[in-house]
Amino acid sequence: MLRLTCCTALCLLFRTVLMLHWFQAVGAALILYLGTGGWHFLKVFYMTVGRDLRGALTLVRVKLQVNRHLRERNTIPSIFKECVNRHPDKTALIFEGTGVSWTFRELDEFSNAVANFLYAEGFRAGDVIGLFMENCNEYVGLWLGMAKIGVEAALINFNLRLDALEHCFSVSNSKAVVFGKELSQAMCDIHSMMGKSVRLYCHGDCDPTTVPHGTEFLASLLQSASRHPPKDPGRGFTDKLFYIYTSGTTGLPKAAIVVHSRYFRMAALVHYGFGMRSDDVVYDCLPLYHSAGNIVGMGQCILHGMTVVIKKKFSASRFWDDCAKYNCTIVQYIGEICRYLLNQPLREVETQHRVRMALGNGLRPTIWTEFTSRFRIPQVAEFYGATECNCSLGNFNNHVGACGFNSRILPFVYPIRLMKVNEETMELIRNHNGLCIPCKPGEPGQLVGRIIQSDPLRRFDGYVNESATSKKIAQNVFKHGDMAYLTGDVLVMDELGYMYFRDRTGDTFRWKGENVSTTEVEGTLSRLLGQADVVVYGVEVPGTEGRAGMAAVADPKHACDLDKFARDLKKSLPGYAHPVFLRLLPEVNKTGTYKFQKTDMRKEGFNPDLVKDQLYVLDTQQGKYISLNEELYKRIQSGKFKL
Repeated sequence: MLRLTCCTALCLLFRTVLMLHWFQAVGAALILYLGTGGWHFLKVFYMTVGRDLRGALTLVRVKLQVNRHLRERNTIPSIFKECVNRHPDKTALIFEGTGVSWTFRELDEFSNAVANFLYAEGFRAGDVIGLFMENCNEYVGLWLGMAKIGVEAALINFNLRLDALEHCFSVSNSKAVVFGKELSQAMCDIHSMMGKSVRLYCHGDCDPTTVPHGTEFLASLLQSASRHPPKDPGRGFTDKLFYIYTSGTTGLPKAAIVVHSRYFRMAALVHYGFGMRSDDVVYDCLPLYHSAGNIVGMGQCILHGMTVVIKKKFSASRFWDDCAKYNCTIVQYIGEICRYLLNQPLREVETQHRVRMALGNGLRPTIWTEFTSRFRIPQVAEFYGATECNCSLGNFNNHVGACGFNSRILPFVYPIRLMKVNEETMELIRNHNGLCIPCKPGEPGQLVGRIIQSDPLRRFDGYVNESATSKKIAQNVFKHGDMAYLTGDVLVMDELGYMYFRDRTGDTFRWKGENVSTTEVEGTLSRLLGQADVVVYGVEVPGTEGRAGMAAVADPKHACDLDKFARDLKKSLPGYAHPVFLRLLPEVNKTGTYKFQKTDMRKEGFNPDLVKDQLYVLDTQQGKYISLNEELYKRIQSGKFKL
């Protein structure tokens, strides 16, 4: 018994010594870990774990729903039908222009009439019909009705004219065009350029004398169409839904392909990530030919049964009156909208509303707090994304200035990265193994997203033009053999993983909430100026969002008639694409391959102290270009001269 007791005591003593050594080893390892920077990871973990879990749960939730829709071969129309069945008499759409509201049943029946009429006219799944209209309830019903029989709508920017407009119809191979009566003249201007087989339908109370010959009038034709559901076209969740046009560095607008799963993903991530509710009312003042207006905003109605108020065009003076009148709880914006609202005089109605969330992208950090405090908006739901991209971001926890985040704890859960680029050429920098180099916190880089075509959340559907598609794809980015989507945008990430928009790569710049292609504008200006050499680029202006367009024109004989030039611009380009500044110089420098050199001119901007050439600025009040001198330059810098 004594010998057994001694053995037990020795065992206990041995275990105690081992435990002490283990604790010492763990303690030493912990001290070493913290001493070599491990405390920083613990800090990041503590400050971001809640945010990251919310983001991960949102991804999982959307992923599970996407998988279900894939299995069941659902489409956007079939998901919309579920909303109709749940609450047929709930208000779906309100058109602020007329005050007309549609219930979910009425929207469903109108879209059924569109589907049945077009089917009777011979249109079938895979055909494309251009939709060229301003915002209204019928706009939604038209593309939804087309989708019900598998016809793909090409959503055309209603600001486009002449060559750019005709290009959008031809590149999508549109077999017909539905246009609004307000755009009759634009259609007359390009009618001779279009093929004779393209059928034309006018929506609205159209005057037969103001539309192209052969136009049919849609309103009367739809009255006799059946309101019953059309025959199922047999489309699936990854089939094409419609096309949205996006400006790029290739010149004319590019038709981005939107499949059913992409529409669902974009709308669902916003809905769940930002905590939207079924009783929310969305104020959608963005054009419905854009993904922000028609997917992020309208998707809340089509997929989640929310009421959406459609505004014909954004109005800063009427914005808060509308929100109060229709009890809106969510408003959509792009960065410029927020600035326009802040420039309005103070009014009582701007705080007499129920808005709890501002949803959009491009809100400048410098006015973020002023915007939320003045208008008493608790949450800014800022996001980053593009129609065709596979690497959207969301600022789910109201972090001032950020357009989204990526987890620093588990960065590979969401396969996106900021990759180092050459600041002059904006090309990706690669290491000795040929792979791209990820940026560290604080380093600006191009945002890229790994492409996995079998995953609807990671796929890239590209454009109608295959060449344009290939330019947005990089090989061997994360690892050898992979592919990644190139956003063309430079962002910077802080130590907590929050992302901040920095700039756009290439020749595209953003002004008045629109992406402007310098190549497209250069071509138009050169034509207007008798094929003169023209270089277009964006320049920064204090107190404004994005970059203002500036055109450097080779005018060696000083023969440029600026008054005529300003008049011609109005007929050829939308207002946001008009160059704000002009620089007239003897000649434009070119490279050996006849490419214009614009880096130095972009740096010099419109500063008369740096630029010795003639400078002009567009006076929007007079509608003409006026000479830009030192005094006027100071007024622009101080914000006293409005652009």
